[in-house]
Amino acid sequence: MIPLSVLDLAFVPHGATPGDALRNTLDLARAAERLEYRRFWLAEHHNMVGIASAATSVVIGHVASGTSRIRVGAGGVMLPNHSPMVIAEQFGTLETLYPGRIDLGLGRAPGTDQRTLRALRRSPETSDQFPQDVLELQALLGDAQPGQVIQAVPGTGTKVPLWILGSSLFGAQLAAMLGLPYAFASHFAPDALIQALAVYRERFTPSEQSTAPHAMVGVNVVAAETDAEARRLFTSAQQQFANMFRGTRGLLPPPIDDIETYWSPSEKRQASGMLARAIVGSPETVRRGLADLIAETGADELMVASAIHDHAARVRSYEILADVAGAPIRAAPARELVAG
Repeated sequence: MIPLSVLDLAFVPHGATPGDALRNTLDLARAAERLEYRRFWLAEHHNMVGIASAATSVVIGHVASGTSRIRVGAGGVMLPNHSPMVIAEQFGTLETLYPGRIDLGLGRAPGTDQRTLRALRRSPETSDQFPQDVLELQALLGDAQPGQVIQAVPGTGTKVPLWILGSSLFGAQLAAMLGLPYAFASHFAPDALIQALAVYRERFTPSEQSTAPHAMVGVNVVAAETDAEARRLFTSAQQQFANMFRGTRGLLPPPIDDIETYWSPSEKRQASGMLARAIVGSPETVRRGLADLIAETGADELMVASAIHDHAARVRSYEILADVAGAPIRAAPARELVAG
């Protein structure tokens, strides 16, 4: 089985607060470390009451300080929202504090709406500069050059590993051109997955960071003891996507018994399209789904997202997944679970 990693959006479930969500994030990261997942990534979103990871580098530091081995990183930082210098300083600092454990995934989307983008003091046109900004960031994290006037401190010489994130051919082409690992967001935008992976592998140019292509595939996994229970837990994500089309983003809703009573036919069609790659079910169902996905994509690594309302059920889902994938599982230490 290929390596598994965790993507956590620090969801704020109904009945909980952002503080609860961030405490649950650390608890999940500790569980992921115990279960020997390779990475634990957090994503930048703004002006979303149901996501608590807006200050992504701060949350990464919180998670890294509370764990000891697992790689922690951004999946990703939306680089058009920031100057490369600021990100070099932030992630250079993280790498200095937690050497050998920090990843920096970079996305081109704003991770928010246009009004919030203006509140961030950024222009929509900054996304056009994404390739140049990636190169500038890479240089700031690399070794200092003779006569270099501007340095990121900490940052220079840390060589924090960069990843390109994407859901289209643009990211695949850029990652291939720069010789960087590539993560495809098929957990919410699966349509171009196979074509993007083919473009990335065909056009990959070796670099100092990567001598061969490394493709990570994002996937939603909801695992439970039975197919029926997993499908019920999955209704939280299905409601969340339906709400997005209604323009009513909010806290992560609790599961319901029958999703068909919640969404309209058009909402079902749109949400189901975005969630088409989800693997939902009992251990055996998940095992078959993983095998099929790996066979189809040839993925080098899977980045697993799980929007599950109840924190204990979410941890249990990752435990089942690790067991299915053959990862060693140690006895879980006693812990106090936060509401949600």
